[in-house]
Amino acid sequence: MKHIPRKRFGQHFLSDGGIIEAIVGAIAPQPGQPMVEIGPGLAALTQPLVERLGRLTVIELDRDLALRLRLHGQLDVIESDVLKVDFTQLAHTLQAPKIRVVGNLPYNISTPILFHLLEHVSVIEDQHFMLQKEVIDRMVASPATSDYGRLSVMLQWRYAMENVLFVPPESFDPPPRVDSAVVRMVPHDAPAAVRPALLSELVQVAFSQRRKLLRHTLGRWLEGRGFAGHFDTQRRAEEVPVHEYVALALTLDQKA
Repeated sequence: MKHIPRKRFGQHFLSDGGIIEAIVGAIAPQPGQPMVEIGPGLAALTQPLVERLGRLTVIELDRDLALRLRLHGQLDVIESDVLKVDFTQLAHTLQAPKIRVVGNLPYNISTPILFHLLEHVSVIEDQHFMLQKEVIDRMVASPATSDYGRLSVMLQWRYAMENVLFVPPESFDPPPRVDSAVVRMVPHDAPAAVRPALLSELVQVAFSQRRKLLRHTLGRWLEGRGFAGHFDTQRRAEEVPVHEYVALALTLDQKA
């Protein structure tokens, strides 16, 4: 029976064979690698992946799709909201020090998924995701550009990222109203040991009024914390590179 895409799950199923082949080529799965796919849907990407891997773990929220996927002998199906999945525990279950994560992420919750995975980055070898192109533009943005913001800083602190493939709307059924792209995310080997919650709060304050100079936002926040060091607040948030935000968070941590 044909599956009708569910709007509440943000379902847009990949159907372009050429694009599927290009994505699999970018992922480059090797036999036996522990890999987890988020939102396999109708298995357009799942099938070519599992053919190369031998076995694949998939996370699917839609009950009907999960039922179909369980009929596939090479898939281990986790029927769950991905935001409730403990990827650190999952890596332990798969008896793997590191896992590879892939998926066509639902546009309506793509950012929460990225931040959820950030909590488990220590067990992740790499991530390849299809997302709204606009989101990927923000993820990989450079300072002093309109796309550069909190998402850029938080992810670039922890990952090297690359926009590897453009995916037009007609590659999906039903076609979304936006362009898509595929991003490669590889965790840095030795990131600065900053507390994620502190960096997140700092960056959120900085970008809360991005048109204003930082002295109106981050400057006052730093004063409230008794910060006596030097940080140039005569700039706008988008002018500050990632490493400066990270260094500031490290300084605040040492002071605490």
